[in-house]
Amino acid sequence: MEEKNNTSGTSLLVPSVQELAKGNISTVPTRYIQSQHEELIINEDDHSNLQIPIIDMKKLLSSEYGSSELSKLHLACKDWGFFQVVNHGVSSSLVEKVKLETQDFFNLPMSEKKKFWQTPQHMEGFGQAFVMSDEQKLDWADIFFMSTLPKDSRMPHLFPQLPLPIRDTLELYSMELQKLSMVIVEYMGKSLKMDENEMRMLFEDGVQSMRMNYYPPCPQPEKVIGLTPHSDGSALTILLQLNDVEGLQVRKNGTWVPVKPLPNAFIVNIGDILEIISNGIYRSIEHRATINSEKERISIATFYTSKHDGEIGPAKSLINEVTPARFKRIGLKEYLKNLFARKLDGKCFLDSLRI
Repeated sequence: MEEKNNTSGTSLLVPSVQELAKGNISTVPTRYIQSQHEELIINEDDHSNLQIPIIDMKKLLSSEYGSSELSKLHLACKDWGFFQVVNHGVSSSLVEKVKLETQDFFNLPMSEKKKFWQTPQHMEGFGQAFVMSDEQKLDWADIFFMSTLPKDSRMPHLFPQLPLPIRDTLELYSMELQKLSMVIVEYMGKSLKMDENEMRMLFEDGVQSMRMNYYPPCPQPEKVIGLTPHSDGSALTILLQLNDVEGLQVRKNGTWVPVKPLPNAFIVNIGDILEIISNGIYRSIEHRATINSEKERISIATFYTSKHDGEIGPAKSLINEVTPARFKRIGLKEYLKNLFARKLDGKCFLDSLRI
């Protein structure tokens, strides 16, 4: 067990921001002040039409609209690296249960949460990720991070010990999102014109993890960041926004574009692994989370990557004399170890793998 779980790395233990925010503070402690992130945000009035693309899974799977929706998917992955998925087939009653029970989970008393807190040995559990030093600035958020699939990668004190009903609900949700991830990556393989079974071979029985994010309200929201700008190290991220507070922003042509989540939709983004597999055709995009002064924001990101013992590199069917490989090949275990050994910083981890 030890070796398998250690790929999620370690992170220094930090106080709970949710507890801190409950204290009705009027000024933010200095360790959370990160005003360097006050960069240009697109003016909503000028760019009300600038939104991440929407992909309709029902159309994608249909014979009538399939090819035009596949072209839309290809452009979304190339130009944005982000899109919203509607008609995704995950039951709305399951999604509602996930939303309500996750909110209840974050509202557990501290004495209950302590059972699920991070330890110095592992990043999984309640806490923050990628904290490498005591001087490092902290995000204005609490997260709960855990491995979910394959089942034998789950840490015995986390998923198996979650209170009911959330444990059963997340079990179902985890399986549904694995199915959805597989459909999405296979269609990406089609739109890239990869060999037919290449994506399936890479991702079947892949590694899945979940990160629940709790962004408490903050008295000085412009001085903090909920999630430092970064691209995801996974292959695919499927985000479920739990309430109607906006905060996610993606970097597009040097400015930050706010994402408006649609009802009954998932927000999907390309991670670094898919940028590597597509040999740079699809792009993992930097994104960040901003904070609201009045209300909390809660979301769940489900990350999907290739098989645990697999290797990551550009798809063999996409490489030839005209288009050589742009990235090195690396085993997934080594990739994850290197990913979790550094703090979040834009796309600098992916850049270290470029040829």
